[in-house]
This record gives sequence, structure tokens and C-alpha cells, in this order.
Amino acid sequence: MKLLDAYILKRFLQTYIFVVMVIVLVVVMIDYTEKVDNFHKTHAPGNEILFNYYLNFIPYWANYISPLMVFIATVFLTSRLAARTEIIAILSSGVSFVRLLLPYVLGATVLAVATYFMVNYVIPKANKTRIAFEIKYINDAYNYSGRNVHLKIAPNTYAYLESYNNQTNTGYKFTMERVEGNQLKQKLSADHIEWDAKKKKWTVYDYKIRTINGLQETLTPGARIDTTLNLKPDDFSSDFNLYETLTRPELNDHIELLQSRGADGVETYLLEKYSRDTRPFAIIILTVIGVIMSARKSRRGVGWQVALGFFLAFTYLLFFMLAKGIAESGNLNPIVAVWLPNAIFAAIGVLLYNTIPR
Repeated sequence: MKLLDAYILKRFLQTYIFVVMVIVLVVVMIDYTEKVDNFHKTHAPGNEILFNYYLNFIPYWANYISPLMVFIATVFLTSRLAARTEIIAILSSGVSFVRLLLPYVLGATVLAVATYFMVNYVIPKANKTRIAFEIKYINDAYNYSGRNVHLKIAPNTYAYLESYNNQTNTGYKFTMERVEGNQLKQKLSADHIEWDAKKKKWTVYDYKIRTINGLQETLTPGARIDTTLNLKPDDFSSDFNLYETLTRPELNDHIELLQSRGADGVETYLLEKYSRDTRPFAIIILTVIGVIMSARKSRRGVGWQVALGFFLAFTYLLFFMLAKGIAESGNLNPIVAVWLPNAIFAAIGVLLYNTIPR
């Protein structure tokens, strides 16, 4: 059986790589067709299009479609083995179906481990370059449009900005309050603040500091003062697909920062974090389902089984996107949203197991 294991494992990985290459090539051609006008309009250099964008675009999409392509590769390989009655011969020799799954599960586990490492540490770094290119040459110029921004910048300190100009890194009608318990201890009010790139500090203009100590209050006015705040211009820059550019430690830190500030949109980053955990398991689950559903020889031929595989694969993707959209709106727990498709398809796999050839 070891020789057969090596044969199936080799063919499984070869088929996976082939399917991924074909699909990614199609995606690249479609993407280039859609964006070629933008490249010409913004005069994007050819070397940046190739090396900064597409060289990082390819691994992103290869990883993104990895669970589905593993499923398609499994169905394609197993259905061909079944069509040549090789599956029947293997089972007739006394090999159990569970034993037949071993090389498939081994190959899926290798891909799952590689996917976990890629999606948490390698792909985000590639995405930094790719998304920076998109912001520069494809997307429209970004202007921060938030109004009446409230931020928690320290355990007992709260900041407020009426508006912010990300072109000049200037915030208007700024206030900062220090609260202990339910009592206001100090409040700084300023006409505007401006980021000093050399000093890496904020310059506060036309300010007043109101200090409260029991029944006593003091008011200290000033024209200008430099201060360090747990606030950076990056907090007001474009967050276009920011979650895709964060490695696992960076993603955890960003989620902690958003939660400490009580900011909106934390669900998007939680979904990204949890989906990175579920993707390796999805590869294994879909591989097992692929073997189960294509192990029987079909009168309709290999093409029918491959088409059915595509249908189930995109059903999984559609279900995942639907659950993710509901979670982003705050109507579903992010953990439940990302694990629900895996749980449902795992249950489908158990039901399909009863239909396998013995």
C-alpha cells in the first residue's frame, strides 16, 4: 500500500498545482483586462505592474482559492481513478475506504500547514506592496471624511476631533479629556492640532487646559505646545483592505487597539483572524468530501463529477461569503460565521460517507 500511497499523494499534489496555475492564470488575465485602462491613465510603470502588483497578486489568489482548488483537484483525480475501476480494485483487495483516504489526508494536511503559515505571515507582507500599488495607481485619491470623531487614546483619556484633513495632517476643534471614575479631572481644548513629521509629535495651537481638583478649577491658556498622543496620522489614512496586510501579531495588536478605543469595524478584523484559522481545516474537510463523492464510478463520466465538484465548491464559497456578510453587519458572532460553513460541510461529509462503495 505504501507504493499506492506515494502514487496517490504525488498525483494529488500535481493535480492541485496544475488546477491552481490554470485558475490563477485566468484570474490574472481577467484582472489585467479590467485594470489596463487604469494603468494607462495613471502611467503606472511596467516594472511596478509586474513586480509590485502581479508578482504579489498571484500568491494572494493562489492562497485565496486554495480550499476550493484542493476540492476540485481531489474530485478530478479520484473520479479518474474510479472511471478506470482502480478504486474498486483497491477496495476489493481488502483495503478499507478509511485507509484509502490516508494519502489524500496527508497531502491535504501538508497544504493546510503551508496555507496557515502563508496566510498569517507571508501573504500579508506581499499584500502590503500589492495594496500600496492599488492605492497609488488604481483607486481614487483618498480623503478622510469622518466627522465628530471620538477616540479612546488611553485607559482614562478620551480625544475628540470635529474634522481631520489627511492631506495636511491637521485636526480641527480638538479636545482631550482625562476622566477618573465618573469625574472629569482635566480637559484640553484647542483650535487645531497638526502632526510634526520631524519631531513625531502633535503640535497643539490656541489651546486651553482646564484642570479640576475638587471644587477648585484652574484655566491655563497657551498659543502652542508639542505633545505626544497615542494617535497617529495613519489612524486617519485609507484603511482599504488593511486587514489583508497585517501579519498575525499585527492583526492581534490592531484588534486590541480598536477594542480599547471602542471603534467601529472591529468585526472585519476578527473575521479575518478567525477565517485564517478555519482555512486549513476547510482544506482537509473538502478533500475528504471530494474523495467520498467521486469514489463511485459514474455512468455520466468524469466530466459530470468534476462539474458537480465545482458546484459544491462554489456553494461552500457562497455560504462562507453570506455568513461573513451577516457577521460584518454585527448580526452574527464572527467565530460562528467562519466556522459554520466548515461545520455544515463536515456534516455533509458524514452523510455522504454512508454512500461510499464498500
